[in-house]
Amino acid sequence: MSPILFELLLRSIWETVLMTAASGLISLVFGLPLGLALIATERGGIAESPWVNRALGAVINGFRSVPFIILLVALIPVTRLIVGTSIGTWAAIVPLSIAATPYYARIAEVSLREVDHGLIEAARAMGGNRWTIIREVLVPEALPGIVAGFTVTLVTLIGASAMAGAIGAGGLGDLAIRYGYQRFETSVMIAVVIVLIILVCGVQWAGDRLVARLDRRG
Repeated sequence: MSPILFELLLRSIWETVLMTAASGLISLVFGLPLGLALIATERGGIAESPWVNRALGAVINGFRSVPFIILLVALIPVTRLIVGTSIGTWAAIVPLSIAATPYYARIAEVSLREVDHGLIEAARAMGGNRWTIIREVLVPEALPGIVAGFTVTLVTLIGASAMAGAIGAGGLGDLAIRYGYQRFETSVMIAVVIVLIILVCGVQWAGDRLVARLDRRG
């Protein structure tokens, strides 16, 4: 691989990391509250509201049902409105975040649902309000699953960010398409695949280690 291609590879790695980290953080900030809202408003929840639960679930399922490549194109007007352009790394963060947030919300919901209902009832009996139950019971008890789900979300975002390269989002996917595929640079394609494998394995390893530390049952 030539020095120029190597420099492009390093820049593409940084762009992929940036897209994954930024969209992952946004999905955590918005996805976890959505997961909590789904659990709280379900039948028998701490803020039972079936209508709100069904409406929220329908919106989340609607976004999750759209293939990411279609969502990329459909959100171009929204992306232009937010960042002023539809191409580039920052533009890709918008559809990546919108796709990852409902995905992570459902993963968080599953983890939160596994919390022992008896602990919630005990907190209620001691006079705990909704916020106290969320802060002191739901989130701490579900934390290993929440972190494990976030790890899965980050891994998914790495793959999605590479797919976003198909519309000029930058990153490793863009490098693989423009140089590895269109210019028949086999070494670039191999390097991109290796880097993606390393990134995925590194994120998964770090997530698994953190989950092991947090899991009180361990």
